[in-house]
Amino acid sequence: MSKRERKKILIIRPSSIGDVVMASPMLTVLKTAYPDAHIAWLLDPGAIDLLRDHPLLDEIMLWDKQKWKDLWKSGRIITLLSDMIRFSKNLRSRNFDLALEAQGLLRSRILAWLSGARERIGFESKEPGDFLMTKVISRGPSNKQMSSEYYHMMKEIGLAPQKPFCPSLAIPEDSVQKARAKLARAGINNRYALLCPFTTRPQKHWFNDRWAALAAELKQRFALSSILMGGPGDQEEGKKIEKLSQGEALNLAGQTTLGEAMAMVKNASLLVGVDTGLTHMGAAFNVPTVALFGATCPYLHTQRTSFAVVYHKLDCSPCKRRPTCQGEFTCMKRITVQEVLDTARKIGERVS
Repeated sequence: MSKRERKKILIIRPSSIGDVVMASPMLTVLKTAYPDAHIAWLLDPGAIDLLRDHPLLDEIMLWDKQKWKDLWKSGRIITLLSDMIRFSKNLRSRNFDLALEAQGLLRSRILAWLSGARERIGFESKEPGDFLMTKVISRGPSNKQMSSEYYHMMKEIGLAPQKPFCPSLAIPEDSVQKARAKLARAGINNRYALLCPFTTRPQKHWFNDRWAALAAELKQRFALSSILMGGPGDQEEGKKIEKLSQGEALNLAGQTTLGEAMAMVKNASLLVGVDTGLTHMGAAFNVPTVALFGATCPYLHTQRTSFAVVYHKLDCSPCKRRPTCQGEFTCMKRITVQEVLDTARKIGERVS
């Protein structure tokens, strides 16, 4: 692709929040190489706050995966096909030159094909659909660098991404004021730590009593108030941690929009979290972050000196979706409160 020509590029990485965060450095590389390009991102509506005010993104194309899934499950195939045709016509009206399928799933390959882009480049995987792409690429070397597969994708399309290759997000302006007001109402007017204990799989979790103990130690040692973050489905577990902490951890799980959560991440003095999207945001905003990994280990290194990964590799790790420890979660159990505190002290002046 000539750098002199105006290009229309579609990035297909609809979800999840953490994966969108880690794919976001591609925007900087693409806009640097093609400053006049029209860059669009195909995104799930629930993740729109991540990118809706991003200065390097020209357009967001919303794809409601849940709607298509519901139509399929309910047997409304004709309605589904009609919706797919309308969606395809909308995509094709943009005349995309290049679609980057940055997920490696059959459904995302179908979306690339529906876009009508002349070039459709995507990750190899065990799922079918290679024939829907014009080029299939590997995810690159397993070097445990954050966002390494997206760095490799940029190289594969002939670009030379510069380092640091770090997540790039922009907080919606209206979310900044709302987040500040929400914290003020909760009595948080000074330095605080964000604790992000929740994700979709229990084997990725730390333990409630340790989160509670961590909140108490952060208050005593660093004078940091602790705020628990998560989604609506995490409210009950958040209440349990808040109770164990005897009020030292304020539970805001399910009480913020994604944009408000981003604003709270950016202004935190410290972020401690498991393998979840909010934790990855720490790298985007260069916040002192301690990431706790066990059953999964998507990366061990970022290009931020303020970001540290705590991970105790065992013979069985990473087990990902197939833990063999009968619910013991030994890899996470080996992470102690003291280790987290010691790591936090090392990574940032904003902590102490």
